[in-house]
Amino acid sequence: MKQIKFFVQIFLVFLLLASCNQKPQIGLLMDTTARERWVKDRDAFVEKIEENKGSVIVKVADSDPDLQFQQGLELINQGVDVLVIIPVDMVVAAGIVKMAKNQNIPVISYDRLIRDAEIDFFVSTDAIDIGEKQAKFLTTIAPAGNYALIGGPTSDNNSYQLYLGWMNILQPLVDRGDIKIVGSKFVDHWDSEDGYEMIKSIIDSGETIDAIIAGNDALAEGAIQELKEAGLAGKVLVAGQDADISAIRNIILGDQTITVYKPVVSMAYNAADAAIKMAKGKTPTDNMSFTVNNGNHLVPAILLNGQVVNKQNIRMTVVSEGFVEEQEIFE
Repeated sequence: MKQIKFFVQIFLVFLLLASCNQKPQIGLLMDTTARERWVKDRDAFVEKIEENKGSVIVKVADSDPDLQFQQGLELINQGVDVLVIIPVDMVVAAGIVKMAKNQNIPVISYDRLIRDAEIDFFVSTDAIDIGEKQAKFLTTIAPAGNYALIGGPTSDNNSYQLYLGWMNILQPLVDRGDIKIVGSKFVDHWDSEDGYEMIKSIIDSGETIDAIIAGNDALAEGAIQELKEAGLAGKVLVAGQDADISAIRNIILGDQTITVYKPVVSMAYNAADAAIKMAKGKTPTDNMSFTVNNGNHLVPAILLNGQVVNKQNIRMTVVSEGFVEEQEIFE
């Protein structure tokens, strides 16, 4: 009897040691890696998880919400310790969260808030503040004139937040009659074709445009392509977001006025740190700076600040921080 008890104790110790040595496994669900900024997010996140002795399974949905749902189910069935989601569609992503919580898997919403869901943590930038920064910069240069607003898809909560930021600055000028909104639309996708089509429709209608505020640099890039075809490139102010290399080049050429640099490496590191802590049963509140109401509850959050990048400060911002290599700009 004593011998059996001894072997049981040895077996329990073995199980305990095995569980202690097991790497935390983190699932990362991504919308896309088609734009270089998302590649930077992914690489920084994976680097930080591995630095903390964890492992990552990355799934990329190529902007297909149904595929992302299936990928989420796969990761949940694989038994990941924590799920980090960059949602394609916040409604569909809420379904992934529900499945994860049924299996007691913590969920971090990354960059884009998943609304009406039981998420545990949110890491992003302050999208309202970014929208205000875009609008403030352009209205300082052009306090009067015709403005076009290209919002992102309504499946992304950031689209609404950016629009609120724009209108916080623009509405008083609209009310005074100084600024006229000649076009304002939430497009279907965060891509250049949607930006191109919207600005083309405004120009084809005969309206003049003095300034364009776009939800990201891909939409701004499409707008600039139409401006080039209309002979207006460099004559219309254009604001974007994400500090894509194509946007930096357009700023150097004078075709784009500003972009907003989001500190994606810091965002990814914060999300990775939070994921590792959650995998170990800890609460990642050390760097928490905010709570955000997602319609379900107040979500603990880290919201970092974006930074305006223009022709004068490219070297002092994205280059000095290593986000963009200077030689890349002039390739």
